[in-house]
Amino acid sequence: MTERRSEAFEDGQGTFNDKGELIDIYIPRKCSHTNRILHAKDKASVQINIGLVDEATGRYNGKFLTYGFSGFLRSKGRSDAALEALLTKEKIMPFSA
Repeated sequence: MTERRSEAFEDGQGTFNDKGELIDIYIPRKCSHTNRILHAKDKASVQINIGLVDEATGRYNGKFLTYGFSGFLRSKGRSDAALEALLTKEKIMPFSA
């Protein structure tokens, strides 16, 4: 659990003490597109893991990207476009017109 938590906060998010250790007990999930907090009562929110593959072999390499989408975004029917925009930004999926 500690390893996964430390990977999620490599970019410096969260509250740290003087020794540089992460001290947050609860870190809420956020929508990857709208940056809204995904509340516990938001039953329509989803979290999607996109597996990364090795470019040479085309096999899954054990790493993945995690994206969360709020129920608000899904109710508007925009989660597919949001996922496409995020994957294009990460240069995983080529831009399609």
